Amino acid sequence: MNKNVATSGPIDLDATDLRLLELLQADASRSNLELAAAAHVSPATCLRRVKRLVEAGVIERRVALLSIDRLGAGVTALVELSLDRQGAEHLDRFEARALADPQVQQCYRVSPGPDFMLVVWAADMAGYHALVQRLFTEDANVRNVKAFFSVKRAKFDPAIGLGTARPGGRG
Repeated sequence: MNKNVATSGPIDLDATDLRLLELLQADASRSNLELAAAAHVSPATCLRRVKRLVEAGVIERRVALLSIDRLGAGVTALVELSLDRQGAEHLDRFEARALADPQVQQCYRVSPGPDFMLVVWAADMAGYHALVQRLFTEDANVRNVKAFFSVKRAKFDPAIGLGTARPGGRG
């Protein structure tokens, strides 16, 4: 995430901003000229708008999505996790450890039910077991862990459906 951005809430987005965001979510590797043509704006407008969206923190980062199938799949697990003590400092401490672990792809604090939902990936079950030892077993505050292992990934799409307008935005 862009660390130099105030995260005070949503910003106004017009139809052009939304169109640029949709195009970038589909393919962030386009050149500015290609993006401008697809969005029906001038290259200067495109560059200025994308820069504003980055500076505002709407675009957090641009990454390559890798195919887990082409890389040898591995093990993906969705993990429910409850802590014994749920004070803010305990939640923050576990969250920091989870975020620092490269095998944790996603981390959510949830309610009601477990305290956290994690999406984790490991090359194999031995790698998953090492993650369990490192992140769950060694933490005396982890009370309950329930893992669900993916047998098929039917859909994976990190894009946010923006449509043509959203509440609070222009367009």
